[in-house]
Amino acid sequence: MAETTPTVQFLSVEGEFAPTEAAEEYASYLDELGEDDLRRFYRQMSVVRRFDLEGTNLQRQGQMALWVPSHGQEAAQVGSASAARPQDHIFPSYREHAVGLVRGIDVLSIVELLRGNTHGGWDPTDPTNGNFHGYCLVIGSHTLHATGYAMGLQRDGLVGTGDDSVDAAVLAYFGDGATSQGDVSEAFVFSASSQTPNVFFLQNNQWAISVPVRVQSRTPLYLRSRGFGIPSVQIDGNDVLASYATTAKHLADARAGRGPQFIEALTYRVGAHTSSDDPTKYRSNAEEQFWIARDPIVRFGAYLRGLGEGDAFFEEVRVEAEDFAADIRSRTLALEAPPIGTIFDHVYSEPHPVMAEQKLWLERYEASFEAAEEDRS
Repeated sequence: MAETTPTVQFLSVEGEFAPTEAAEEYASYLDELGEDDLRRFYRQMSVVRRFDLEGTNLQRQGQMALWVPSHGQEAAQVGSASAARPQDHIFPSYREHAVGLVRGIDVLSIVELLRGNTHGGWDPTDPTNGNFHGYCLVIGSHTLHATGYAMGLQRDGLVGTGDDSVDAAVLAYFGDGATSQGDVSEAFVFSASSQTPNVFFLQNNQWAISVPVRVQSRTPLYLRSRGFGIPSVQIDGNDVLASYATTAKHLADARAGRGPQFIEALTYRVGAHTSSDDPTKYRSNAEEQFWIARDPIVRFGAYLRGLGEGDAFFEEVRVEAEDFAADIRSRTLALEAPPIGTIFDHVYSEPHPVMAEQKLWLERYEASFEAAEEDRS
């Protein structure tokens, strides 16, 4: 890398509070956190990791066609999502399980989506889902949706009013591979031109499926947005405190009308890209062990122990995570296949004659098998 700046980090790899010089600008945002918030961070990271493992197991057992692991990226997601206010809008890609958990969705909806039971998994307009918009598997395209939504907030007068209960921003998550997509550059153009209240949160997990970051870019990825006039920062994405503080600061700037912001969180995808991938084909064991030693949950657990947290808390969280996973498993196994005609519903916002014709054709086709069976009997 030809150019870089110090990474924002509050916690050392060993879990000691040791802020870097670059972290000083964000330190005041940690003052907002109490002991309960810190325990919640650990609890949410642990629960979502166990959920993620259960998702992998269920896929391997034939309960889903695909699973997208998030193991290793819990701190980047929990810290950043916790910095968002209720009126903020979240646009995820397809690996943000922890963000969904923090925002209040029933994460069984993620299972239903990847199982093929639903079109989108959850209703983002339902207030109980925390303005958490749908997963997007088309790499990078949702950054344009996020920018358009932020333009709407701006035009509705919901930015820069000075009222903390009104001002809103849009937080969009994507990976390092998405930065090579034209859609992301186009989102930067429109966002910078209109000075929209966007925070673009890049989870740089080092690999775009099998392509490493060093092949994708000759410079650190956080510098890309600066070419569009969008200020940026690079952080230790396995440090939940760094993730929280930087996102809180940049969301506040976006809400205040200071335009778009960009955060690159350096993290690692410990597992496969998806359940269809075999990372042993392109990654070394030494690389994986390097990042496993920087596990965000282990690091934050060590920090909490240094603050005086005892074994009882950690055991309580472990049991809660196991119970959560068991509940997801039992509810998944109880799911029934949706009516076959569901694939035609809600493709368009209004009734559409082509969809109606295709649905009727499929119903008649299915009925023909029943009629044939009756004739044979």
